[in-house]
Amino acid sequence: MAKVVTMGEIMLRLSTPGNERFIQADTFDINYGGGEANVAVSLANYGHDASFVTKVPKNEIGEACVASLRKYGVDTSKIVYGGERLGIYYLETGASVRASKVVYDRAHSSISEAEVSDFDFDKIFEGADWFHFTGITPAISDKASELTKAALIAAKKKGITVSCDLNFRKKLWSQEKAKKVMTDLMQYVDVCIGNEEDAEKVLGFKPGKTDVTGGSLELAGYQDIFKQMVDTFGFKYVVSSLRESYSASDNGWSAAIYDGKEFYHSKSYKLHIVDRVGGGDSFAGGLICGLLDGKDMKAALEFAVAASALKHTIPGDFNLVSRSEVEALAGGDGSGRVQR
Repeated sequence: MAKVVTMGEIMLRLSTPGNERFIQADTFDINYGGGEANVAVSLANYGHDASFVTKVPKNEIGEACVASLRKYGVDTSKIVYGGERLGIYYLETGASVRASKVVYDRAHSSISEAEVSDFDFDKIFEGADWFHFTGITPAISDKASELTKAALIAAKKKGITVSCDLNFRKKLWSQEKAKKVMTDLMQYVDVCIGNEEDAEKVLGFKPGKTDVTGGSLELAGYQDIFKQMVDTFGFKYVVSSLRESYSASDNGWSAAIYDGKEFYHSKSYKLHIVDRVGGGDSFAGGLICGLLDGKDMKAALEFAVAASALKHTIPGDFNLVSRSEVEALAGGDGSGRVQR
């Protein structure tokens, strides 16, 4: 199996039970998660050698966070300890016409104040086949942005394939700063992953008449911007998850991929959502797995879409599914019948 390195921030997630509002909740459910950590867990579940790189505080919360990754087979040996705190985010899960809400409490987190000198990237990338990061990491601080670029330079020196999930977060930085920073980082990226908001607000490409809030999807618009992105940045693949939001509880879910020659749209799933947080990360993990397994881009995309469709049924950030479950759904078994 391949060795994959991911790097970013992992946080403590405090979510209201069920669909309670913040003002109703007397307790919070505890999970850990973050974009790149979620991808590492997916890849470890599929049998790949997945290593997650970050910095966490040297206290019981930091240790519990690392243990949550180790539990699912992620290599945590390159995690650095120090700094003030672990970032926190609060989640209120919406339903029907009420949207979910996230409140961040992540200022001065350990990874946001980490120095490039904290990490030995030559050792971290030794024997690695793939490096994955998201647009969230450079957004959390200027230091984290510098750290991301240093990691990318080190990865490319070793000839490692790099993927990026653009992941625009308006609560972390402005559209203008995101475009400036991320456009510079795209020179190191081979596989670019995102959705319609990411493509527009991070890189300036808008997909035609698509309106995700209205549940409409225009594939021709995606094909056009994918071509522009490949022409501009030289990506090997441009990939987008395609969400049709009918409500907070029910979405349409599919994806598209372009390799500079052919555009392909996957099968679509109708999802009744248990937890959509981490859905995009589970898609990225599935795509990386499919490509590393040697699947062609169509089969890799179908694996990714099936994997992420399953994640929407699982509470928490991590996609705790097996290869066989993903392959069964990708192969057409979406009945949901009890397995005895």
